[in-house]
Amino acid sequence: MPNRRKFLKSIPAVSALGAMPAGAKVVAKRDYFKDLGLRTFINAAGTYTTLTASLMQPEVVAAIEYASKHYVKLTDLQDACGKRIAEMLGSEAAMVSSGAAGALLAGTAACVAGTDQEKIKRLPDTAGMKNEVIIQKSHRYGYDHAVRAAGVKMIEIETTAEYERAVNERTAMALFFNANDPVGKIKIEEWIALGKKHKVPTMNDAAADVPPVENLTKYIKMGFDLVVFSGGKNIRGPQSAGLLFGRKDLIEAAKMNVSPNSDSVGRGCKVNKEEILGMMVALENYMKRDHAADMKEGERRVNLIAAAVKGLPSVTTEIQIPPIANHLPHLHVKWDFAKISVRDVVTKLRDGEPSIEVTPSGRDALVINTWVAQPGDAEIVAKRLKEVLKAALA
Repeated sequence: MPNRRKFLKSIPAVSALGAMPAGAKVVAKRDYFKDLGLRTFINAAGTYTTLTASLMQPEVVAAIEYASKHYVKLTDLQDACGKRIAEMLGSEAAMVSSGAAGALLAGTAACVAGTDQEKIKRLPDTAGMKNEVIIQKSHRYGYDHAVRAAGVKMIEIETTAEYERAVNERTAMALFFNANDPVGKIKIEEWIALGKKHKVPTMNDAAADVPPVENLTKYIKMGFDLVVFSGGKNIRGPQSAGLLFGRKDLIEAAKMNVSPNSDSVGRGCKVNKEEILGMMVALENYMKRDHAADMKEGERRVNLIAAAVKGLPSVTTEIQIPPIANHLPHLHVKWDFAKISVRDVVTKLRDGEPSIEVTPSGRDALVINTWVAQPGDAEIVAKRLKEVLKAALA
């Protein structure tokens, strides 16, 4: 990408969010993606799985490389790393899962089959077991497929009274989708209280809900029995890893319901030694970062892009920070769509050099999130976006 390299040379300073560690050397290696005919791109969209989420920090890559050179008993490593992770999160126990979806399946299976070997072998056949999961109708979402994969039936409710009527001897768990707390009629504190009252385990899917870093410990302190986070988003661990933590008995059961246990519903949710160790190191690294500095840098990036298009005919910008999930600065850009559509701008940025991925917000706006972009990328996005809009709106 010669244009990108030329542009980067003109940038006087490298920003903090993805900076290379001091003393690191760049070694020329095989360009695998080029060999495969693939184009890399600047991620100005966010931590979407289809865009391979975030880039791992150097410490995580070093841990993965270390693990790749040694043999270790997988269950021993999971236990040891889980103990370290639990200590960091103030939880009874923890495990590294195959992404947040793997954590949802493992946690659900734990609530349904527990540590009963016969029940574990039977899943997703849940006949005769506790096999109902209570969830607010407004909390239904695509990722609860991972919960249903354990063989449970989702019981939709909307009010406290409906929850009280729904709970019974077949209730295995109550699932809460953290990002949808504002739209649910039963708020987070009451959801936890209802679980305690009826002795129903509660699980909170908070996959994309850092920053702020305090969220990693907040929900266990509030009283959830199980909490789920993605590892490959803003924690910047392996994309295929996640975190499940909470009650010790449920975590022990969860581990029995997934790989490497061969006859289990979660056998396909394999997490290898590199991912387990890498996830632990990613969490260590994330929790000790200067989060105030990271937020300041994130704000600098979107402000820089907003400033670049300021003054162009009909262009307006607004910085928004979602209240819960992906609580990061997002730049919303609007203009005279009669001159050029959102889709066309997305295409021009994607097809240009270097390729840039952004997020269309329907037909109404372009959304830019450079939080996990590399140093210098925001400057390139600003330059390219200005060029595309200026040419179309002139």
